[in-house]
Amino acid sequence: MSIAEDKSSGSLQRRSGTLLISALVAALGSFLFGFDTAVISGTTEALRSVFDLNDNTLGFTVSSALIGTLFGALLVGRPSDWWGRRPVLAMLAVLFLVSAVGCAVAGDWYTLLFFRWLGGVAVGGASVVSPMYITEIAPAKRRGVLVAVSQLNIVLGILAAYLCNYLVAWVLGADHVAAWRWMFGVEAAPAVLFLLTVFLIPESPRWLVRRGRRAEAERMLTRFGHEDPAREADEIADSLRAETGGTPARLFQRQHLKPMLLAFMVAAFNQLDGINAVIYYTTDIFRMAGASKTSALSQSVLIGLTNLVMTLAAMAVIDRVGRKALLLVGSVTFVFSHALAAWVFYTGAQGWIVIAALMGIVGSHAYSQGAVVWVYINEILPNAIRASGSAVICFTLWGLCAAVGWSFPVLAGISKSGPFVFFALMMVVQFVLVLKFLPETKGRSLEELQRGLGIRE
Repeated sequence: MSIAEDKSSGSLQRRSGTLLISALVAALGSFLFGFDTAVISGTTEALRSVFDLNDNTLGFTVSSALIGTLFGALLVGRPSDWWGRRPVLAMLAVLFLVSAVGCAVAGDWYTLLFFRWLGGVAVGGASVVSPMYITEIAPAKRRGVLVAVSQLNIVLGILAAYLCNYLVAWVLGADHVAAWRWMFGVEAAPAVLFLLTVFLIPESPRWLVRRGRRAEAERMLTRFGHEDPAREADEIADSLRAETGGTPARLFQRQHLKPMLLAFMVAAFNQLDGINAVIYYTTDIFRMAGASKTSALSQSVLIGLTNLVMTLAAMAVIDRVGRKALLLVGSVTFVFSHALAAWVFYTGAQGWIVIAALMGIVGSHAYSQGAVVWVYINEILPNAIRASGSAVICFTLWGLCAAVGWSFPVLAGISKSGPFVFFALMMVVQFVLVLKFLPETKGRSLEELQRGLGIRE
């Protein structure tokens, strides 16, 4: 190898390293998203006892964070356009930290609700900004797998929460008076790590072009390993001019209807597949099936491992088989898994069949909806409205999530099998709509996708 080739190889490795490290740091927001989402599953029985909660007030306690996600998702779009993606990620890290400490020391139910809500604001914001940042820095041929890093970190966060809940219960005892406080408080550690590392990553080149900082954007595209930074910067600028004509972009224009509806469809079914009913109430579901408290916590770790393995499998193929194929196959396995879960709770079956049903639901989500949703939303939305459009779509997603989280314990109290029948039917509808309407996005630049959707230039 010549000296020039060796230098070129070293430069490429540095660019790949910058891209990967930036994606991983941004995805710490997604890790905290997953941790905050799942950690409450280990505390529900203690919260019932400490705060004298019934099914309805427990559902509201779980949903208090989800109500926060609505605010976070809806409000984060404009600040990320004004100040940049990186400063907003830092603000979200602070919210995660304050929420973790606040929940751990909460002296009454209302204080707990407030800090859970505040954590939800951070989760909602992270669900918008973390995958959006990764989408905007990644070259087209690597975008699917890199944005899936965001989903991988959500999964790792969920697994870490399950594992921490189990370890706290093992060390202190499942019925220790302070166990639930430690479960909430552990989240402070990754929140501090996120806050310390987020200022080390570069700003999004697409945001820089939007703010008129063209030369800096080209340098960032070079650092992230894009093959022709000048041409890509031109395409980004052209796409912004084509939509706005030099004026601020309006989200609710006719030309944006198709991409918004496609993003909405994927986001809606991300909640109607039932995954968060399982994630929030994993321990309760195992206890519904007859498991002890400690056994339910250990089985939750197994569910988290299933989520991780299937997410890794999806990351290996998402840029080869595409987004649409994963959603179609996932719809089929979802139907069978939810049907099995409905049969389990209808007949009162116990043992391995319960674990198999929940592993099927979580695994189906991990390799299909879980791997695709954050990739697809940020791919399909045009440059000029990506932040505001993603905020509106994620607001809708979290609204449905709140409805599922609040209603599941109430509906399961009426019919244990009923919710799973509903989720199975929703996956049949998803299969039909994805097959008929969803365009494939793999391997195409964001600007090319915009032209393909008929956004005028």
